[in-house]
Amino acid sequence: MTILQTLIDAASIGGLYALTALGIGLIFGVIGLVNFAYGEYVMVGAYVILLTSGLYWPFAIAGVLIFVVLFALASDRLVFRQVRKAPQETLMIVSFGLSFMIQHVYVVLFGSLTRTVNFLPEITRSVEIGGLRVAGVSLLQILATVVLTAGLALFINFTRVGYQMRAVSENPRMAQLVGVRSNRVIAAAFAVSAVLAVTVTVLFVAQTGSMTPFFGVSLTLIGFVATVIGGLGSLPGCALGGFLVGALTTLLQLLLPTDLQPFREAFVFAAVILMLLVRPQGLIAVRSAWERV
Repeated sequence: MTILQTLIDAASIGGLYALTALGIGLIFGVIGLVNFAYGEYVMVGAYVILLTSGLYWPFAIAGVLIFVVLFALASDRLVFRQVRKAPQETLMIVSFGLSFMIQHVYVVLFGSLTRTVNFLPEITRSVEIGGLRVAGVSLLQILATVVLTAGLALFINFTRVGYQMRAVSENPRMAQLVGVRSNRVIAAAFAVSAVLAVTVTVLFVAQTGSMTPFFGVSLTLIGFVATVIGGLGSLPGCALGGFLVGALTTLLQLLLPTDLQPFREAFVFAAVILMLLVRPQGLIAVRSAWERV
């Protein structure tokens, strides 16, 4: 039972990391931007839940979805589009700056202390599976990751917008010459990544019931690590990397002595460094993405 419980915990945590990595990897795959402000999409959604927690939950989630999608589109239109042709280093610095600015705007609006909300308590209740009691939200995290990963793969490979995203990713100038409207395609990529961020927001807040203006930073870092492990530009690789980081995190929590458990993330990053020394291109390499880096 302990092994099965550990596997479920690893898949649950890995699911959140995988969804975060998919959102980061999608934007990188289309325009080569490592969006370090992605965690703030998750964070701002959490505060929308805080403000709308008194509403019937479908309306609250709809409010989060609308706000975060508009927020992501605004970040692209007002910030990233202005520097789209700049070097990769500049894009990365701009995303860091945007992340820092959003965090401190929310500190001014809501304060830096942890805020709590009781959101969707029904899904946090445990269900019994084969004599093992598992939190419903853990099962939802696993299910949401599988469904959204499969849905995103189908969207990228079998829809017109997906074809256009792949074209812009491979050769932006040629895509424009054949009639692809790059700005619309990139906006669509930001909107899809925002939907993934909303899923993470809802599941994270339902599970923890807490938020601060800074919690998106750790999610972004772990999501980026998962993206690098899986392979920059590879959506299956992003999902795989997220699950592997979740499994490693859970395993370390189980195996590390009590006095070392607060330093769990340090061991995770050390393991990631060792892995990348062996295979720096990630587990599933994408040639176009690797050349871009």
